[in-house]
Amino acid sequence: MAVPHSARHWSEIESLAPGDAAALQNTRLREQLEYLAARSDFYQKKFAEHAVDVTRVRTVADLAGLPFTEKQELRDSLAATPPLGNHVAAEAADIVQIQASSGTTGSPSYVGLTRRDIDVWSELGARALYANGFRPGDRLLHGFGMSKGFVGGIPVVQMAQYMGIVDIPIGAEAGAERLLRVQADQRPDALIGTPNFLAYLAEQAPAILGLRARDLGVRAISVGGEPGGGLPAVRGKLESLWGATSREMLGGTDIACIYWGECEEGDGMHFLSPDLMVAELIDPETDEIVAPVAGAQGELVYTALRRQASPLLRFRTRDHVVVTGTDCACGRTGYKVRCVGRTDDMLIVRGINLFPSAVKQLVSELAPATTGEMRIRVDFEGHSTQKPIMLVVEYSDGLRGEQQDELRLSIEQRVRSALGVKAVVELVPDSTLARPDHVKVNLIERVS
Repeated sequence: MAVPHSARHWSEIESLAPGDAAALQNTRLREQLEYLAARSDFYQKKFAEHAVDVTRVRTVADLAGLPFTEKQELRDSLAATPPLGNHVAAEAADIVQIQASSGTTGSPSYVGLTRRDIDVWSELGARALYANGFRPGDRLLHGFGMSKGFVGGIPVVQMAQYMGIVDIPIGAEAGAERLLRVQADQRPDALIGTPNFLAYLAEQAPAILGLRARDLGVRAISVGGEPGGGLPAVRGKLESLWGATSREMLGGTDIACIYWGECEEGDGMHFLSPDLMVAELIDPETDEIVAPVAGAQGELVYTALRRQASPLLRFRTRDHVVVTGTDCACGRTGYKVRCVGRTDDMLIVRGINLFPSAVKQLVSELAPATTGEMRIRVDFEGHSTQKPIMLVVEYSDGLRGEQQDELRLSIEQRVRSALGVKAVVELVPDSTLARPDHVKVNLIERVS
């Protein structure tokens, strides 16, 4: 079990002066590049193809001249050289754990971990979860999926144990009734899962337990796994239902599990670990570097540092973020972001970029007339259309015909005014749209 650096920060790294953080990061980057050049068949070939001399890469700024690593390259690597691809860079005898992505089509992406890799993942996650409000001695109800090797499963258990937190690994697949009964019996004070699933869980508490979720003893909630956990309407709903603080985190299978964390200020997730990873921001259209200043937006690109088994260099995540700030009253010096969607989920409607999470926010703000549940139905190939978007929205029980007409018109006007996109809204009764019962909700439904 590790111990926190201070009452406010898990690690002293989180509050390093920017110059000191950059110097440490540059040193770790040179070490990792030397490791890749010596141990990774995948990167040896990639460096040769692109005439990369790793000895000339001295700082993070020099990364801009190196090629990206794409998800498809990893899939090809895994298919060509099973079980872990030719990007594995550790001896088979040193690999002690294998994690799988949560993808729903084809084979998952498999990621190998050495003992040190697990420790690095745990340290990354501890910094984020501590920022979210989790503390040693807490008991945690585990609302992410525990099956299929998903990184929200065993790795989160390992992070909790590393922090001195007691994890109760029930898992989302056990269903709402079992999770709620464990919550009522054990009264854990911390809760983790996707925002939509945890809201659904709270809404079921009165019917299943005869108690409100806010009376079940939860103090702190950490949400992730899908965009939207930091939206004011979504956060407000979770905090009202559970009577607890709700803070957002972000991560992914290929680099680690959790590595961005929102602090008590609640205005974006901090970059917490310059010693363990590099996070670049790029323009997804031009691939040019974007400076992480307040208001900037772009796609996150990661380079793992201190990684042994499946290290990645300039990995494109397709996570689209907006920078919400570069300083904070909490004392953390890493810039802050809010994830607004994925660049590969973004729709282009008559030339306007549209993220489903932005529509979700507008719909959620109309509660209690709406339940907050919505889907964008896409009947075209690819991501671009000249037609209005088709939007399906749940209305709450008791809303009469005239009120439904007013709600439909209000949603269409709000989407047009706020996002510059015309929407055609179909209203459906409460509980029509499938609720999350495992990992994440896809706000886009493709129809033929």
